[in-house]
Amino acid sequence: MSWEFETDPAFAAELEWVDEFVRTEVEPVDHVIEHAWDVTDPLRNKLIRPLQQIVRERKLWACHLGPELGGPGYGQLKLALLNEILGRTHSGPVVFGCQAPDSGNAEILAHYGTDDLKKRYLEPLISGEIMSAYSMTEPRGGSDPTGFVTRAVLDGEEWVIDGEKWFSSHARFASFLVLLAVTEPEAPPHERASMFIVPMDTPGIEIIRNVGVWGHPEAEGTHAYIRYNAVRIPADHLLGERGNGFAVAQTRLGGGRIHHAMRTVGVVKACLEMMLERAVSRQTKGQRLADLQLVQEMIADSWIQLEQFRLLVLQTAWKIDRYNDYKKVLIDISAVKAAMPKVLSDVASRAIQIHGSLGISTEMPFGKYLLEAHHMALADGATELHKIQVAKQLVRGLRPNPDLFPSGHLPAKAAAARKKFAEAGALPEFPS
Repeated sequence: MSWEFETDPAFAAELEWVDEFVRTEVEPVDHVIEHAWDVTDPLRNKLIRPLQQIVRERKLWACHLGPELGGPGYGQLKLALLNEILGRTHSGPVVFGCQAPDSGNAEILAHYGTDDLKKRYLEPLISGEIMSAYSMTEPRGGSDPTGFVTRAVLDGEEWVIDGEKWFSSHARFASFLVLLAVTEPEAPPHERASMFIVPMDTPGIEIIRNVGVWGHPEAEGTHAYIRYNAVRIPADHLLGERGNGFAVAQTRLGGGRIHHAMRTVGVVKACLEMMLERAVSRQTKGQRLADLQLVQEMIADSWIQLEQFRLLVLQTAWKIDRYNDYKKVLIDISAVKAAMPKVLSDVASRAIQIHGSLGISTEMPFGKYLLEAHHMALADGATELHKIQVAKQLVRGLRPNPDLFPSGHLPAKAAAARKKFAEAGALPEFPS
């Protein structure tokens, strides 16, 4: 039996290097570029590509991938420890080659892509030459994918795609889209859709608008509302089997959820760090904020929430490594996903309170973090759905108690205990 909470010394040393590298080299980049995913931006490339090369030489590039795909094969637990450092930055995941949505799309291509698709799309994606987008959600179908209506119809050697997709993040930076569309409309609900690779330069792809998010000051939004107008792609751009799109989607959604949680640990840590600095630096009525009991309560509650959440994330990552199957860790991933937005919202809110008017200003990042908490409550499935998933998994297979009183009923337990010890001669017979 092995049970420990230590990082092996060699990787711990790497994490110390990463922490220093991110603080001194990566974080400054966030303040001078608009978007780390925009590979067409000369300034972005000038600043980020040399950093990416340093990461490659350090053998920390694309830690979510195995050696056969160009990564070090560190697994999810080590990725979690890395991501909680990268999560406090905008550019960090891109510098280390483990950014969303590309990390999840790479997993899909690795599992379901043909050799040709891997060469054309996966290899340049892993190398950081191009970006991708995930086109799944629809204007009328969000958390219920069985309500999707975008269609793909096979016409000879081509699929013809018609429909609309909503909030396809980073589509304006992408070279290709990973698209879910209905191909078997008469099949059972979860067997109707299929997954495809759609090159972004295919005729008929119309970005109606790029939607922005509060707290993200880009000149143009990065979440595309897309219309597919008779878009034709080769028949071999199907990922997996026809009608198997939902199963293919889980390959990336399980990883995407836990990766969001890993990075959120980093954001919450950053909030706590700023909260602590403010508490020991600011005085009121002759006392530090840190000496006031209500502030101490806020600090304590924040640290406890962070540590509880972090341990749940790390344990979930450990289970994924152990079982190598997201299906066996469904309840853990759903629990992490459900816990994530509240932890971030609570700690960011306390940080705002301790910073006062400065906390609500655009001169501190807490407002953005609050909105990010709501984003995390929606991305890859709403919090409420994941709570339902946890409950369903917990009660699955349980049989109802046939007795009049529950199994925890104390008089019944006491009577059973007296009977047990009386039969063993340790106690005299008691009347029932």
